[in-house]
This record gives sequence, C-alpha cells and structure tokens, in this order.
Amino acid sequence: MTNLCRLSNYVSYTKLLSQLTQTKSLKPGLQIQAHLTKLGLSNDSKHRNHLVNLYSKCGIFNYAWKLLDESPEPDLVSWSSLISGYTKNGFGKDAIWAFIRMHSLGLKCNEFTFPSVLKACSIEKELFLGKQLHGVVVVTGFDSDVFVANTLVVMYAKCGELVDSRMLFEEIPERNVVSWNVLFSCYTQNDFFSEAMCMFRDMIDSGVRPDEYSLSNILNACTGLGDIVEGKKIHGYLVKLGYDSDPFSSNALVDMYAKGGDLKDAVTVFEGIVVPDIVSWNAIIAGCVLHECQYQAIDMLNQMRRSGIWPNMFTLSSALKACAALELPELGKGLHSLLIKKDIILDPFVSVGLIDMYCKCNLTKDARLIYDLMPGKDLIALNAMISGYSQNEADDACVDLFIQTFTQGIGFDQTTLLAILNSAAGLQVADFCKQVHALSVKSGFLCDTFVINSLVDSYGKCSQLDAAARIFDECPTLDLPSFTSLITAYALLGQGEEAMKLYLKLQDTGLKPDSFVCSSLLNACANLSAYEQGKQIHAHVLKFGFMSDVFAGNSLVNMYAKCGSIEDASCAFREVPKKGIVSWSAMIGGLAQHGHAKEALHLFGEMLKDGVSPNHITLVSVLYACNHAGLVAEAKKYFETMKDSFGIEPTQEHYACMIDVLGRAGKLDDAIDLVNKMPFEANASVWGALLGAARIHKNVEVGKHAAEMLYNLEPEKSGTHVLLANIYASVGLWGDVAKVRRLMKDSRVKKEPGMSWIEVKDSIHTFIVGDRNHLRSDEIYAKLEELGQLMAKAGYVPMVDTDLHDVERRQKEILLSYHSEKLAVAFGLIATPPGAPIRVKKNLRICLDCHTAFKFICKIVSREIIIRDINRFHHFKDGSCSCGDYW
Repeated sequence: MTNLCRLSNYVSYTKLLSQLTQTKSLKPGLQIQAHLTKLGLSNDSKHRNHLVNLYSKCGIFNYAWKLLDESPEPDLVSWSSLISGYTKNGFGKDAIWAFIRMHSLGLKCNEFTFPSVLKACSIEKELFLGKQLHGVVVVTGFDSDVFVANTLVVMYAKCGELVDSRMLFEEIPERNVVSWNVLFSCYTQNDFFSEAMCMFRDMIDSGVRPDEYSLSNILNACTGLGDIVEGKKIHGYLVKLGYDSDPFSSNALVDMYAKGGDLKDAVTVFEGIVVPDIVSWNAIIAGCVLHECQYQAIDMLNQMRRSGIWPNMFTLSSALKACAALELPELGKGLHSLLIKKDIILDPFVSVGLIDMYCKCNLTKDARLIYDLMPGKDLIALNAMISGYSQNEADDACVDLFIQTFTQGIGFDQTTLLAILNSAAGLQVADFCKQVHALSVKSGFLCDTFVINSLVDSYGKCSQLDAAARIFDECPTLDLPSFTSLITAYALLGQGEEAMKLYLKLQDTGLKPDSFVCSSLLNACANLSAYEQGKQIHAHVLKFGFMSDVFAGNSLVNMYAKCGSIEDASCAFREVPKKGIVSWSAMIGGLAQHGHAKEALHLFGEMLKDGVSPNHITLVSVLYACNHAGLVAEAKKYFETMKDSFGIEPTQEHYACMIDVLGRAGKLDDAIDLVNKMPFEANASVWGALLGAARIHKNVEVGKHAAEMLYNLEPEKSGTHVLLANIYASVGLWGDVAKVRRLMKDSRVKKEPGMSWIEVKDSIHTFIVGDRNHLRSDEIYAKLEELGQLMAKAGYVPMVDTDLHDVERRQKEILLSYHSEKLAVAFGLIATPPGAPIRVKKNLRICLDCHTAFKFICKIVSREIIIRDINRFHHFKDGSCSCGDYW
C-alpha cells in the first residue's frame, strides 16, 4: 500500500512539474522541491531534470546549477535544459560555457541539445564554434534531423553566411514549413526581400502550405519592398487560410499597408484587431506619422493610453516626431516627462527624438540640455543637434558645436556637412566655407551631389561667386538643385545677366525648371529692370504650371513692379492664389514706388480686412508711400500707432522713412527732434534722410551736421560729399564746394559714376555720362541734338545750377545734355518701335535737369518714359511726371 502511494506521488509530481515549467511558475516549483526532499524523492533523476528545466526557464540559474552540482552523475537531459534556458533567456555566452562544461564531462549532444547550442552561437555570432558543431552534427548523423538542420540554417544566416545557409537549406531532405520559415526570416532580417519573395513562391509551388509565421515574414518582405500589390495577395492568403485573426499577421498587415502608402487600409486592419497589443499601436501610430497625419497619430496615442496600454520607446519616438512636425512644445514636454517616468530617457534613439522635437519647436536650449546629458554621444545625436541649430538660424552655435565635436573625434557625414554649410552661408563666413570645402575634398564627400550643391549655395551667399561657379563647372553630374543654387546666387548678388545665361544652359540640358528657379530669375529681371526677359520667364511660369505657386506669384508681382509696369504687377497680384504677407507687401511697395500713394494705402486697408497682419517691411512701404506723396498726417498716424495696433516696434528703417517724410515737407525741426528722441543711435539711413531733406530745403547747418555724422559711419561713400556739395552750391558757397572736393581727393573717395540701363530685344545696354562706346553712338547723339532743338522751341531751359563743375555755362549745358539717362532714352527712341514705352534704370537719383527735360521729351515724342532711379519710379507722360515733382 505504501509503495502504491509513493508511486502515485511520483507520477503526480512529475506531471505537475512539467505543467509548472510550461507556465514558468517558480514559487509552486520551490514548494514541490521542498516536498520531494521531505519524502526522499529529490535525488530521483526525472524530478531533478524537471526542476532544472523549470529553474532554467525561469532564469534562476543558481538553483539549476546547485541541482546539477549535487547530481551523483552527469545527466544529458539536465544539461540540455540548462543550455536551453540560457539560450531562451538571451544569455548566449553562458549557454556556450555550459555546453563546454557539459562536453568536458564526456556527455554527447543529441537532437535536443544541438539546436540550443547552435542558437547560442547565432546570438553571439560564434561562427567558428558553430562550424565545429556542424562537423559534430554531420559525424553523429543528426544532420538528417529537420529541427537540427533548421537551426544550422539560422546559425549560418545570423553569422552573415547566407550562401552557406541557403546550401544547407537545399540539402534538407524533407523540408517542412518551419524550414521555409527559417529561410524567409533570415532573408527578411538581412533585407534580402526579393529573395524572400522568390522563396515563398518556390514553397507554394512545392506544395508546402504556409502558416501564419510564413505569411507574417513575407508581409515584412512586401513592406521592405514597398510592394503593396503583392502585400494584398498575401492578405488574401491570410483570409483564405484563416490566419487573418493571428496577432502577428495582423500587425504585419498594419505595418505593410501603412508603409506601402495606404493608411486607410492600415486603419481598417487595425480596427479589426480585437485586442491590439503594443506592436499594433506602434505600427498604426508610426504609419500616421509617416503619412503626415500628425493629429491622427496623437489621437491614436491617446486612445492607446485609454485602453490601458502604456507606450514604449517606439511609441514615444513616433509621437515625438508628430510633436516636432506640428510644433507642439507643450505636448512634447509632456511626452518627455512620461519618458522620465518610464526610465527610458537615456535610450539614444529616444534622446535623438527629443533633440529633434525641441529643435523643431525652436527650443534649442532644451535640445542642447538633452544632448549634453547623453552618456554616449554618436553621430546621429550630433547631426540632430547641429541640424537643429542650423534650421533655427543659431548659426554660431552650429559652427561652434561642430568644431568642438570635430576635435573630439566623433566624426561627420553628409548630413553634418550640409548643416554647417547652411550655417556658414547664414553667417557669410567665406573662410569657414573654404575650410569645410577642404574637409569635403579630403573625406571624399565632394563626389556627393548634395554636398556640391550646398557648397555652391554657401559660396554664393558668402559673395564668392567665382568659387561657386568653379565648383559648379567641375561637378560631373549637374542636377536641378545645382543650377538653382548658382542662379539664385547670381540673382542675389546683382549678376542678373549671368543668371539668365545659366538658365539658357539649364534648358539645353533638358532639365525642367522648378518654381524656385523661376522665382530667382524673376528677381534677377527685377534687379536688371529687364521687362522683356521677365515676360519671357512669366511665359515659362505659365508653361510649367507654376502660377499656383505662391513664390512664383510673389516674384512676378515684384518683377513687374520693379520693371516699371504696375499694371502688370496688379494683374499678377490678383492671380496669386493664397495671398500672404509677402504678396501684399510686394504690391503695396510697388504702388508706393510708382507714386500711387492713395492706392497703396487703400490696399493696406484691404489687407487688414483680409485678416493679414503687416510685418515691418509692409509698414516701411506704407510710410514710403506717404513720403513720396507728401502725406505727413497719414504717415504720423501709422508711425505713432504701429506698436499699439500691430505690435511692431519702429526700427531704423521706419525712423528713416518718417524723418524723410518730415524733412521733405519742410518740417526740419520736427525731423531733428525725432532723431534726438530715437531709442537707439541713428544709423546711416537716418542721417542720409536728414541730409537729403537739408539739400531740398538748402539748409546748410543741418546738412553739414548730417554729413559729419555720415562721414563717421560711412567714410567710403561718395554720396555724402556730393549731397553736401550740392547744398553749398545751391546757396552759392563755391569755396565750401571746393573744400568738399579736396576732402574727397584727400580721403581717396571717388564719386560713383552715374549709370543707366535700358533693355532692347533681350539685351541690356549700359550708358555712363558722355558715353561714346555704343555701336550706335552717332545716332544717339544726333537724336539728342534733334531733341535739344525741339525742347528749346518748347521752352526748356537747362538747369545749369545743378551742375557742380567749375566751367562755363555752355559747357555745363553740354555736360547736362549727355547724362547717362538721356543717352539711354535717346537710344530707346531710335531702337524701339514708335509708341512703345521706354524703360530706363539709373543707379543714382535722377537730377532736376533730367527730370525737367523728360517732361518735355515725353510730350514731344508722344511716348511714356519710365525712369527707375535709386529712390522710386518716374512715369513721364503728356508733359508731367507721376511723382508730381515731389521726389
């Protein structure tokens, strides 16, 4: 009877220990060991084997080792359980050490031990030991065992020997679905997605039915390939075979649809999952972020938390990307707090996400704090921080951090170079740009198109056009950004003709321009006053469908306004689809420059009604409009209320405009009072405005004071000397005029020569005073002679007082008649069709004599003459000027 009870206990304990091992129930296992010891059954090998297996699976390896040490003789089952436990818990080195210990005891591996040891070799990438075990497997004949063969396939693949892995797979005599799954998994994990797809088709052709693991792996391959069509076929298999409710397959489907470009289907699959796990939520949230559905991603995160699942670092990384894109710093800080609570703040992946989020929310100080706290800074973290600085125009910090980390040996890559070149361009430090150029050559990155384009852009913005052009010319494969960078540089630095030549070269390459190229070219035409060429670019804008682009639309408004056609500018303005502050400012500024002050102020009112708030540039244009129409009261109203009404503090530009308004209107005392009340030291534009007013009103004292201030601020500028000399000359102080001339000579200040440009048949013609270098000079001077006679009959008298040369009156008349703008107008009259408007650009302010002469000429020849001088546009028509003689 007692023996029967002991046998019953023996059977029940064995069965119970087996069940506890499956559920990893440690505490009941310890209690059973205590009972077995009490009953004297603890030395039984089967009980010991079950206990070793239980402790190993639960990761309590010291208990397992104690049982092994107490064992009277080595037991292969116990050792195999221990090795399996180490492997399943990810302790590859311990598993290998245990195997070596077992082997030293003379125990031989069997079909259960080999897979565990081979898996440990896979974990630790121990290819040498794996090959030795492979030899033992072959010698002992276990290579015919499918389970062992599958593990060998995995071991070779995980150690990077995919060819050997495939050969072993081919040698398996009877491949089951697990064999195929092993190879699918190896291929997808090593990014050989196409090979995985081919293997899957071979498996189907061989008659092996796929299971949920096969289909999940192949879905991952479809995701890697971005092949949503094939992915939908696999989805069909899942439904057909009844695996569509399998959590692994469902998660793989959500990921495949999201990354394959079909967020709607991804959401549909996700909503069909009965109980989504953390992988499901991560896949759908990452998908929303990938498709730029940032608010939907945040909503999904909130739903996940309400469902009782806490986010992990992958969830929070996606959520941080959404916060960065939406610029939601408060939510980002909340996620940061959650990360601290979850104790995963030091994870490099998440730390980089935090740096990126703070930078994109313009909180670079917080980003730098995260960066500095990172224990092991790598290149990814450095790039996130440097790019953040560059994007937020913290260019000094960007360059400083790069120099600091470069000396520390962290290294750099393409992303680093692009960021620091952008900052070098922002700082306009040509020397640093040259150093980065040298570094790019030395490190081999000069073959990278992105780096080449950034160098062109950076050199261009540092005013190093020769260097920019040289890099462009040496580039082996020119693309659109290469052309865009150099065209933009030419346009910004006043090399409009070079920009247009480069555009012709772009067209020869067959590349299609984009809206940025067209915008740059339109700006170049604006600077050149190249109306005809601007119209051609306008045609290209229409041809390539860029009229809906705001940048191109704004550039058209600016180009037409600066080329003298405010009517065309108005038409372009009306066609801008979404008018922002740049659109309104360009049109208001254009109207102001053309002397349409009331229209400019009316448009400003329309802008406010449209809900668009002005910026400081808009208000400069408004004050400018008031200035050139003598609207003193209106100007004072806008100037005095700009802070309260629009939250804009007046800058030097606003003060200069207001002082110009007061000065031109003869309120010199008020202008001087405003200068004295400025909250900062007046700059050259302010003193220049006061000097200009003193010239108009022949106020020697004010002019002399303003000129002295300008001498200190801009000693190299000749305009100050010329204006002061004009003031002295206007009141007959010729001795003082001579003193100014001597001062210019002693200071080696050269008067800027007056130059004028006119566009005829896509060519720009340039003239200076008394110019006889033009091919049609004889015709030009003959035309001027003819006009002079007609003007004299009409009552024109040369205003010789405006000429400061100490010569006879007749000589002064000759000098006045050959001013550059008169030469340009004369050429326009002989080179353009009758009745066509004549558009001329001048680099200086138009003189009083030329202004008077053009009022006579426009009436004599029945043509509109449009002169764009340094200050504004003058439209001469029917004997009068649009400025009303107030300029």
